[in-house]
Amino acid sequence: MLNKESKAPKAPAGAKRVAKKKVCPFCVSKATEINYIQLAKEIQESGNRYDKSGEKRTRYITEKGKIIPRRMSGVCLHHQHLLAVAIKRGRVMALLPFKND
Repeated sequence: MLNKESKAPKAPAGAKRVAKKKVCPFCVSKATEINYIQLAKEIQESGNRYDKSGEKRTRYITEKGKIIPRRMSGVCLHHQHLLAVAIKRGRVMALLPFKND
């Protein structure tokens, strides 16, 4: 027999899940500008990380070379603009690839 007390309480049927707010890592470190040379080194070093499926995972660029949107990366609007400019400068300086193969 099952005790009624052993069951975990459930949320109401119409309740929405509250998502945890992402905090901008650049705001936390109080960065005023983003250096594209250091960013390129960080992205290349993080290329050694693998996710659960065994694919390489970088923080701000997808495996195809696209910039990850701020709703996914958790970067604020101001720093997302600076991040995009830094990534584009790194691509022009040949520090980052335009397109990953």
